[in-house]
Amino acid sequence: MSSRVGRVTRDTKETKIEVEVDLDGTGTVEVDTGVPFFDHMLDQLGRHGRLDLTVRAQGDLQIDEHHTVEDVGIALGQALAEAWGDRAGVERFGDSQVPIDEALTRVALDLSGRPFLVWDVTPPVPFIGTMEAHLLKHFFEAVVANARITLHVHNVSGENTHHVYESVFKAVAVALRRAVAVTSAGTVPSTKGVLQ
Repeated sequence: MSSRVGRVTRDTKETKIEVEVDLDGTGTVEVDTGVPFFDHMLDQLGRHGRLDLTVRAQGDLQIDEHHTVEDVGIALGQALAEAWGDRAGVERFGDSQVPIDEALTRVALDLSGRPFLVWDVTPPVPFIGTMEAHLLKHFFEAVVANARITLHVHNVSGENTHHVYESVFKAVAVALRRAVAVTSAGTVPSTKGVLQ
């Protein structure tokens, strides 16, 4: 099978983003967005998804984290879409349940070619450090739209906001790892013959 790598550069007046993702990596992660908690979550995504993931971002953090988080999501979604191409040979569906102490999140994912996000996550507090917690939903909206996937995220329990979001990112990572696993000899897993 050919290399499943996606590389995207996004350069706007608000941000400069570089993302590289290798679906067949070992979980090697290099992330620097200038938003410490977001970096920590992206590290979880790469390590537990067993993706080699590089994210470098410079954004207008003097305003807030919004543009940086959103544009990383756009670039990551585009890089994922590039890496899996026509999705031939992949498992397509992935799901997981991940506990972090008192927090538990369930995720189901489909490399459907149709972007749709179901988000059932209510953080116990609205901020994690200086970062607005709701920006993480916005991040996943951007990933889903640009990777063209269906993603359901249901946080079942959690009292600690850090634990809640760590369980979210780890659950998405595990579901993604399962969905992109190569399980057939190059056929597209759809009765339509295409996933788009």
